[in-house]
Amino acid sequence: MKSWTGAAAVCINEHGECLMVRQGKPDEPKLWSIPSGGKEKDETYAECCIWEVWEETGYKVEVVQKLFEKIDVSFGIEAHVHYFEVKLVGGSATIHDPDGLIYEVAWKSAEEIKQLELSFPQDRELLLQWTTKRCI
Repeated sequence: MKSWTGAAAVCINEHGECLMVRQGKPDEPKLWSIPSGGKEKDETYAECCIWEVWEETGYKVEVVQKLFEKIDVSFGIEAHVHYFEVKLVGGSATIHDPDGLIYEVAWKSAEEIKQLELSFPQDRELLLQWTTKRCI
């Protein structure tokens, strides 16, 4: 089985909204996800996380803490993803994705996340937990 490693960013703003991107290949449905991407050979997972947020959203972030690691085999490959909590430190919503797979950048509330079609539906509970936690 092929494998892939990368990082994903959970970024919650002061309104309890989660930074998300609508993504997909041209011939696929466009689904929502948190910013994420593959790790390059010479970068750390934290560096990968920071870079992917900028590339996909235009926002600059700092890592607050590593949340957890997840191994997923849903798509026929073993995906090992490192999740990080990040905080916004600058930038503005601008897509820099060289692959052309990102179509929209938006901040989504817990109520919106409940209804979104997600690229990784198994992440819904995590995102709802973090958006709710930040609102309290």
